[in-house]
Amino acid sequence: MAQYQHLTGTVNNSKLSRRLDQVLAELFPNHSRSRIKAWILDGKVKINGRVTAVPKAKMLGGEYVEIHAVIDEPCLESQDIALDIVHEDDDIIVINKQRYFVVHPGAGNAYGTVLNALLHYYPPIANLPRAGIVHRLDKDTTGLMVVAKTIPAHILLVESLQARAITREYEAVAIGTILSGGTVEQPITRHVTKRTHMAMHNPIGKPAVTHYRIIENFRVHTRLRLWLETGRTHQIRLHMAHINHPLVGDKLYSVHRPHLPKCTNSEFYDVLRRFDRQALHSTMLRLYHPISLIEMEWHVPMPQDMVELINALKADTEQFIFQ
Repeated sequence: MAQYQHLTGTVNNSKLSRRLDQVLAELFPNHSRSRIKAWILDGKVKINGRVTAVPKAKMLGGEYVEIHAVIDEPCLESQDIALDIVHEDDDIIVINKQRYFVVHPGAGNAYGTVLNALLHYYPPIANLPRAGIVHRLDKDTTGLMVVAKTIPAHILLVESLQARAITREYEAVAIGTILSGGTVEQPITRHVTKRTHMAMHNPIGKPAVTHYRIIENFRVHTRLRLWLETGRTHQIRLHMAHINHPLVGDKLYSVHRPHLPKCTNSEFYDVLRRFDRQALHSTMLRLYHPISLIEMEWHVPMPQDMVELINALKADTEQFIFQ
């Protein structure tokens, strides 16, 4: 399925001396840096009306960019997979994504994704980049996602994300006792050798900011409310691991086995042992509707597995207090 792309934009003045491919990857975040580099090398990119085929070309700021390219996407299959739809109108769909549900097809996940489900539920969405998906949740992260149904809605939602005008709040359970809320501000990029991991890297990482506050303390765990200024891959998971409080169940960024307080009973241990994903849920989404411009907000409750985990942590804490 070939998609013709005509992308335009203006380079921010703050990008002085930055590489062309880096600047364009930030200007057009729906496309990978490797794809953008290939477009540059193929002569598909014009800067101020002139073809520029050098990815390392330095920017001055203020340049007008045009990209004329064709994207050959794989033939993606529609599949009759149930979606938990929280809101729908003529322009957007808001879904509550379940655990173990991959958002976009990739290596090892060609089928059974949110994208496959969207193609079946609303076939015209095939005409949009990535079937209208403007942001993702990890496979094992649950909660709210917004999807565009029209090209104008898609463009404006992407612009809202870039402008940090969409608010996403999460709940999580972290390992360890956190004494106060705070902010983690560490740049994130793809790990050099582990391609399924992200890493923090100051020179080349993209800015990433996570705020968190305490909802509830347990004996050796903490329930958190978090919100993002940016939306990098694995951002919350990586930032919490960076401050030595990885999320319960996180297999990528936690080296801890289930963290057990003293005098743990077998029932509590079994709950921790069975929790087999990162304890992270996108609980609130707030945005200005891309067409009507009305402010809208949605909330969804935590999934059952996180409810059971938190109830077990509460019961363990209360039992310890009253011993």
